[in-house]
Amino acid sequence: MVSSSPEASGPDQPASPISPAASAPVSIVPGLWRRMACWLYEGMLLFAVVFVSGWLFSTLGQMRDAMDSRRHLFQAFLFVVFGVYFVWFWTKGQTLAMKTWNIRIVDVHGQPISQRRALARYLLSWVWFLPPLAAIAPFKLSGGESTVLIFGWVAVWALLARFHPERQFWHDAWAGTRLITSKPMSRQ
Repeated sequence: MVSSSPEASGPDQPASPISPAASAPVSIVPGLWRRMACWLYEGMLLFAVVFVSGWLFSTLGQMRDAMDSRRHLFQAFLFVVFGVYFVWFWTKGQTLAMKTWNIRIVDVHGQPISQRRALARYLLSWVWFLPPLAAIAPFKLSGGESTVLIFGWVAVWALLARFHPERQFWHDAWAGTRLITSKPMSRQ
């Protein structure tokens, strides 16, 4: 499942194949830049998910504009759609973006994650956005100020992974999951 060959390792990979804290072998942890590139690519792919979900919701609900009184219901609907999307793909091991960047999600023992663990990771992953959104709400910040606050928090949260012993994101540690390097997809 995971290659431990020298050509697959990089500068932020552990030197020892066995973790002292666990009996499972330590897999190669993808670098922060690669994980963030995967994160950005995932955001682009989610645009299609939002587009189709929004079209279905607005068509079936006969919404005429974005300021419809049901927009909060639409946001809740998107929250559920995103949850289904991520839980489904994470239990399979990878989303499309993760396949592209050769990243796989496993539990702390290197096994595929359960639906319950995937759901916990999904809920905990909202720490990427909830703190800045909570800070924006009472102050009615402009679009530019909101963007700076959100991207600033995302950068800080990503850099906090440097303080984790295995350089994992903290929401992964809390959910009992790990991101590891996977073998490249077949190019046949």
